[in-house]
Amino acid sequence: MSRCFSFTEAKNWCLKSCFKRLGFRSSVTDLQDGSVMHCWVPKTRNDSKPDLVLIHGLGANALWQWTNIIPHMIHYFNVYVPDLLFFGDSFTTRPERSESFQAECVMRVMEALSVKKLSLVGLSYGGFVGYSMAAQFKEKIGKVVICCSGVCLEEQDLRDGMFKVSDLEEASKILVPQSPEKLKELMRYTFFKPPPLSLVPSCLLSDYIDAMCTEYLEEKRELVRAIPKDRKISNIDKITQPTLILWGEHDQIFPLELGRRLKSHLGDNAQLIVIKKAGHAFNYEKPKEFYKHLKSFLLDTQPPPLPPSNQSANA
Repeated sequence: MSRCFSFTEAKNWCLKSCFKRLGFRSSVTDLQDGSVMHCWVPKTRNDSKPDLVLIHGLGANALWQWTNIIPHMIHYFNVYVPDLLFFGDSFTTRPERSESFQAECVMRVMEALSVKKLSLVGLSYGGFVGYSMAAQFKEKIGKVVICCSGVCLEEQDLRDGMFKVSDLEEASKILVPQSPEKLKELMRYTFFKPPPLSLVPSCLLSDYIDAMCTEYLEEKRELVRAIPKDRKISNIDKITQPTLILWGEHDQIFPLELGRRLKSHLGDNAQLIVIKKAGHAFNYEKPKEFYKHLKSFLLDTQPPPLPPSNQSANA
């Protein structure tokens, strides 16, 4: 029997309506190579504002992952919110599954939209894509924010037991869940303080899976498998843009050690901020703190240093 009502689809409709009220329109770009990219773009671009791209992670489409941040950022930026390949209305018939190909596709969309210079925020898997954009398109990317994204992981880390789940196939089944049990497992890994999962009806979890996780199932799992393949720090480019690294203190998807490793890899060009009492999904758990750090870094809103006191000046 087909479903007569879906809470997930209803929320997705509400989010689309919200984006439209905030001044976005839906845009589809055919890249003419078998790839089609969907992106939420400003209905009216303000030339006096800088351009900002928000790149989502695995899970639901871009609408769901940026809802808490979007209303604040549109006051200061022309905001672009793409759906990565195999999410939302974006897809490709090509076999590439690397974050570098995702990065190339996002950049081609920005070029098609006449965005010449941009800053970006990459969340989890989106951080891999954003980092690759910064490495490939140095002249076009300004500031970079990498959020809880294990860019500096190595394939060896899986064998060395860094992760809670070291089997890549099992990890892909959790990250792209197909049962309420796997979705609950994902939520336990994602949140510092998960909701009371025993009280969440399985029918609601199944509804979310049906709406968000069944399309392009194998392609999404291939994206997960591609992340650590042959990955070594020595082969990872050092991006040169000013970079903010944000990490949840209790991240169980990508442990904080990977944030420290990325800071060490980039040196003085990057700053690492650890968000206390938060896990991988700190964008949901600590949205106000997340926004505060984004605004401070992207807009340079740090207060100016206090002038020296008279005592210090006369000393």
